[in-house]
Amino acid sequence: MIGLRAVVAVFAVFTLTSIAVHADVSFAEHDDSIDVKINGSLATVYRCGEELPKPVLFPVHSLQGLMMTRQYPFAEIEGESQDHPHHMGVFFTVDEVNGNKFWGNKEQSPKIRHVETISLNGGEKKGSLEVRLNWVGKDGSVLFEEKRLMTFIPEGDRYAIDFDITLTAVDTTVTFRDTKEGMFAIRVAPWLKENGGNGKYLSSRGGQSAKDIWGRRAEWVSLSGNKEGCFAGVVIMHHPSSENFPTFWHARDYGLFAANPLGQSVFQKGTNTANPKPYNLTLEPGESALFRYRMLIHDGPLTAREITGEYHQYRGSERR
Repeated sequence: MIGLRAVVAVFAVFTLTSIAVHADVSFAEHDDSIDVKINGSLATVYRCGEELPKPVLFPVHSLQGLMMTRQYPFAEIEGESQDHPHHMGVFFTVDEVNGNKFWGNKEQSPKIRHVETISLNGGEKKGSLEVRLNWVGKDGSVLFEEKRLMTFIPEGDRYAIDFDITLTAVDTTVTFRDTKEGMFAIRVAPWLKENGGNGKYLSSRGGQSAKDIWGRRAEWVSLSGNKEGCFAGVVIMHHPSSENFPTFWHARDYGLFAANPLGQSVFQKGTNTANPKPYNLTLEPGESALFRYRMLIHDGPLTAREITGEYHQYRGSERR
């Protein structure tokens, strides 16, 4: 008789082999959301309803089905923290833009609005979703247009989501004041937190905790852990063609994990860097800024050497 563990192991090998061979990405459109499926299983959902202050990806699952994101504020789960309701799944936003605070979820806050789905392409090896968004100030004016291309690339026991984000000023000069509150972020599930979970950070520069990584530059940062014996993690990578490379990191032990290239002087002051220099990105009407990140959702452990190899593959990729 074959034991349960052996059956599970055989099934897991079969499943991962199937993923590596077929790598099918498909989409299902709804009124205010788009499901993203890998080999028929839900990986994530792009949510863009009018009730949200910004479009987000939620939930995010690993290929073995682990919940990688905190569920609040979409659901109230016993034992799950309810701080920072603006930390919603995977999101891209920042304070402060011409006096508009896009980071928070206050009722009178400015909003990031989904305007249209530009393209939606499933495929056997990858799939892509491109959208157009407007960043609308508290006075109702559109500060800039965003084009966001999300490319989903499954391989083996992991999948990557490549984010190619272009922000273009519309009809006024736009200045991003240096702030720690940004920018490309995920709020992770409780089990993956450093404080209160078993998550462990690691950066390309050798940092091994939120304290070591916060406010410092790095090409990539990893956060990984295990839930009931199942190991998984999230890696965020910053592409050299992206704004203010290599990015600073707004990494917190309570579960916020963010890359923030626009907080330069704040982070330099916070880490006692000599002669902090404001970045204060400014775009004239028609000018654009490019932000490129890869989020790697993986099952099983990854060493620093393996992540570095994945990163070199990513940094050599052309913009799609």
